[in-house]
Amino acid sequence: MVENRHISITVNGERKEADVEPRMLLVHFLREIAGSTGTHVGCDTTNCGACTVLLDGRAVKSCTILAVQADRRKITTIEGLSKEPGKMHPVQKSFVDNHGLQCGYCTSGMIISAYWLLKHKKNVSEQEIREAISGNLCRCTGYDNIIMSIKDAEKRMEEEGDTLEEEQAVTVRK
Repeated sequence: MVENRHISITVNGERKEADVEPRMLLVHFLREIAGSTGTHVGCDTTNCGACTVLLDGRAVKSCTILAVQADRRKITTIEGLSKEPGKMHPVQKSFVDNHGLQCGYCTSGMIISAYWLLKHKKNVSEQEIREAISGNLCRCTGYDNIIMSIKDAEKRMEEEGDTLEEEQAVTVRK
């Protein structure tokens, strides 16, 4: 019998501690222990991207990471994007205003991937957006409104001063 491991993960600025089975996936820790139910379980096989979160600032699929691997690390979920409780982040607001969602199942992962892109790249092209969200599947929208939402979010983030820091900039695949 495998013994549980005690872990401590900072989720959206709050430290969450628990004794977990070593095989528990991060997505289940986030939903069941941390209460971050905006992180969706879609496929459990890293195909759909509904479970995408930021792990130490990097977009990852939380269904392919064990909770014990995230011990002593920082996670940002869809609930933690906005700096003000009850207010939407510009990326979230853009998805709503530009109809970048329908059923909403993929939306949290799509928004996290878009946020990561916009925090690391200026003046994103449509091709860069498509590449950045290529690991996130949507069965409802056809992606046009998602791309429009991300382009609009870039403008909104700039207007609000929520832009990338030069040392964070990365080259996005071309």
